[in-house]
Amino acid sequence: MSASGGTRAIVAALAANLAIAAAKFVAFLFSGSSSMLAESVHSLADSGNQGLLLLGGKKAQREATPQHPFGYGRERYIYAFLVSIVLFSVGGMFAIYEGYEKISHPHPIEAWYWPVGVLLFAIIAESFSFRTAIKEANQIRGGLSWTAFVRRAKAPELPVVLLEDFGALIGLVLALGGVGLALLTGNGVWDGIGTLCIGILLILIALVLAAETKSLLLGESAGVEDVRKIEAAVVDGETVTGLIHMRTLHLGPEELLVAAKIAVQHDDTAAEVAHAINAAEERIRAAVPIARVIYLEPDIYSEKAAAEGDDPAKTPGGTGH
Repeated sequence: MSASGGTRAIVAALAANLAIAAAKFVAFLFSGSSSMLAESVHSLADSGNQGLLLLGGKKAQREATPQHPFGYGRERYIYAFLVSIVLFSVGGMFAIYEGYEKISHPHPIEAWYWPVGVLLFAIIAESFSFRTAIKEANQIRGGLSWTAFVRRAKAPELPVVLLEDFGALIGLVLALGGVGLALLTGNGVWDGIGTLCIGILLILIALVLAAETKSLLLGESAGVEDVRKIEAAVVDGETVTGLIHMRTLHLGPEELLVAAKIAVQHDDTAAEVAHAINAAEERIRAAVPIARVIYLEPDIYSEKAAAEGDDPAKTPGGTGH
């Protein structure tokens, strides 16, 4: 993912959410609508989340240290995971509590034009933010569906902003529906029901984000396409005759570790093997530029050892990846 593209989407979402949060809170003060209070807290939580994403991106740029020799690229995953926690606790749980309170103690909405006007303004503002995130994501999404993009993206910022903006738009529609039904029926319970639905929606989105960022924190391999490119680049058929097995790991969204055992000729000299390894590393970096940390171990291919080994991934000549 382009870091600048992710930053543009985050800044657009942050600007929209700060303006929307202020407008929603003013509407709550004038109308007493619980949906508006829940939505204002939702927008404040989203603003804080975008701040977390920007902070994570900044911290991830720090240089590697002896204590953290592979750098700080995973800071972006940690802060994205914190986003899911904030969305669950501050946004979702607060909205459920507020909805329960309003259903238990309903009261009519006053100055209806405030919540309706603010909700319409918020839908327009969130739509512009969502449009920016979609535009940035389309530049790197390729032929993936939106579900596949969210699940496979190694950079967390765009999937987080996309899900937040999508949830915000659905939440605004729910809030507008709750306020509208409360006004039409004169029963404030509908406002509470709309608030409750917003809380459930936010918790579901938070759980999806938590699951995806947890996978990134645990350590994901390179994508299928990058793995194929690396496999094709390693072997030249002369100095490197085969790939015995390989492991890849994302040290961050834009930094990949590659560790592989490669087959070389049995009569190669040490100098020839060293040259073969250096040439293979150059080919890998040319094919997949984010492959910045590469460890290649030379070995002699043995069909017999491969056939007799219990674990192909650890056996010379095996095919594990």
